[in-house]
Amino acid sequence: MKRILCPKCENYLTFDETKYTEGQSLVFVCEHCGKQFSIRIGKTKLKSKNRNEEALDQESDKSTFGSIVVIENVFGFKQILPLSLGDNVIGRRCVGTKINTPIETGDMSMDRQHCVINVRRNKKDELIYTLRDFPSVTGTFHMNEILGDKDRVVLKDGAIITIGATTFILRCTEE
Repeated sequence: MKRILCPKCENYLTFDETKYTEGQSLVFVCEHCGKQFSIRIGKTKLKSKNRNEEALDQESDKSTFGSIVVIENVFGFKQILPLSLGDNVIGRRCVGTKINTPIETGDMSMDRQHCVINVRRNKKDELIYTLRDFPSVTGTFHMNEILGDKDRVVLKDGAIITIGATTFILRCTEE
């Protein structure tokens, strides 16, 4: 089974790619928004990776700054999202929202821009991870303690962070 992304509402549709030949055009109608779109089956489409596999591949490239591991729950699947140097705005992935660390989830208690993990280097060239709330409606929890509006928390490897009903674990790089 192959998943494709609706260009309008960004929901996934699935189909069995083994029933079609290379070069064949397929027309789909999204069951969520009714958008009609077509794709052409090619080698890249048949062998393309899903987002989670791409994230795993990118983790090896961008792992110099660590990552967050989103724990699978009823709202979403396990995800590994790489962090970059500077502010990493974390929130619910939604059409039109520009954030650099989007979590694919159905968790409506997570804001589109929920919290920020800042990655920087100190004078000893060590990576420092700092967490703050964006601010969000439901708050950001670090190790089951809610952060205040102006709180900044220095994170260590394995820190457990909960935003909405979604939990993720910080994975720092080993230098």
